[in-house]
Amino acid sequence: MRVCLFRHFGDVPGKYTTLNDKVKMKLGIIGLPQAGKTTLFNALTRSNTPTTASAGRIEVHTGVVDVPDPRVDTLSGMFKPKKTIYAKITYADIAGLEGTQKGISGSLLNTLAQMDAFIHVVRAFDDENVPHPTGSVDPARDTDAMLSELLLNDQIAVERKLERLVDERRKGGTDKTLNERQTVLFTRLLDALNEGTPLRKLEFSSDDQKELASYGLLTRRPILTVFNLGEGQKPPALHLDHPSVALPGKLEMEIAQLPPEDAGLFMSEYGISEPALNLMIRLSFDLLDQQVFFTVGEDEVRAWETRRHASAVESAGSIHTDLARGFVRAEVVACEDLLSLGSMAECKAKGKFRLEGKEYIVKDGDIVHIRSSL
Repeated sequence: MRVCLFRHFGDVPGKYTTLNDKVKMKLGIIGLPQAGKTTLFNALTRSNTPTTASAGRIEVHTGVVDVPDPRVDTLSGMFKPKKTIYAKITYADIAGLEGTQKGISGSLLNTLAQMDAFIHVVRAFDDENVPHPTGSVDPARDTDAMLSELLLNDQIAVERKLERLVDERRKGGTDKTLNERQTVLFTRLLDALNEGTPLRKLEFSSDDQKELASYGLLTRRPILTVFNLGEGQKPPALHLDHPSVALPGKLEMEIAQLPPEDAGLFMSEYGISEPALNLMIRLSFDLLDQQVFFTVGEDEVRAWETRRHASAVESAGSIHTDLARGFVRAEVVACEDLLSLGSMAECKAKGKFRLEGKEYIVKDGDIVHIRSSL
């Protein structure tokens, strides 16, 4: 667990200490048995979790992963800091989903509801030593089975909520305005689900989003489908309504578990310029509508996670709540300007150094220094 010092101009160095690193984004790796979920998890986290089948048991393994970003590498080379910290993302390998359309158990549902998004691993590889539960490999069938399982779960949950609302109206003594608003909202959800439309495709008001936050509806979560290929295999030609990526999971795991110098030689031999996992991690980050801004200096170069279109004061809060409460202004330089001009002094001379207020919308790659009164 790392702690980062954030300094305020003209004050005592080290006055501000952020909270311990807290990973805000958690993606659940889901898929049918023998799809390669744990292989992908091992590749992402460079771990050695056994890849044996769970036989329907609910098992969860969690790991924190750096988000690859060449800008961080370049900034670190420029400032030569004591510490270099990348943006982070958490993956949870979740076993227990079977795609049998029998509904999701309460304990598994509670686990899934804690995820911010899902990575859906679909088997596309053939391996006689790893039999497919249904006897054949069919990515289209398996993709539909898992998506249908999530949708069915939400249908059941929404129908039960509407039944409770009917009971409340019949018994009386409840807030009629709230009951009516919820009835309209959940009827809309059920209509969409009955048409096969996942709830992430719907737009909601801020009030509706608050209303739905506690229900753990699974199709509201963003999803990224990963087709797990055999070595040298082409991706399946499927058209999905959400992002997807194809990669050879077993090969990626082997690369990830090699020492860096050996991994470089291995990739060079196979003509691989970058692990496909890096693309998957970046897509995972995008899936959650996140971007990064940087703080730089001799002590530390760091990428901070913030939502897209976040204001300067909101982004200051990503570093420490005191910086948001005492926000005075933000000093901002675009990373690309600093890298092209070579120094902060040159950025100032060329008019690329800006002072921005609370309402400034932070851009991906901004280098930000917060001036605070606290």
